[in-house]
Amino acid sequence: MLTDIAYAMGSSPQGGAGQGGGMIGSLIPLILIFVIFYFLLIRPQQKRAKAHRQMIENLKKGDKVITSGGVYGVIEAVGTNTVTVKIAENVKVKFGKSYIAAVRAPSEED
Repeated sequence: MLTDIAYAMGSSPQGGAGQGGGMIGSLIPLILIFVIFYFLLIRPQQKRAKAHRQMIENLKKGDKVITSGGVYGVIEAVGTNTVTVKIAENVKVKFGKSYIAAVRAPSEED
């Protein structure tokens, strides 16, 4: 049934002039949708990812951090791909750098 409708819409009357625009006219809405998605979804995500990468590169000993699991702590050591976080007296946990969600300001309360 739908193919019959699509076929009827696609064919021009016998003897009449053909539809103008053709392929380009049907691509313009798709291009417009892609541009909207790029500026509303893709570009902001790229900016957040770049800011997170930069934050991870700038981690240093003594920074107060929050992990993606919600653990608050202070960085004790920074390795190539890991950080050691002190979360309580005599409790140190090693995390992958990518699991550090945010660096807290020194003035923030625990």
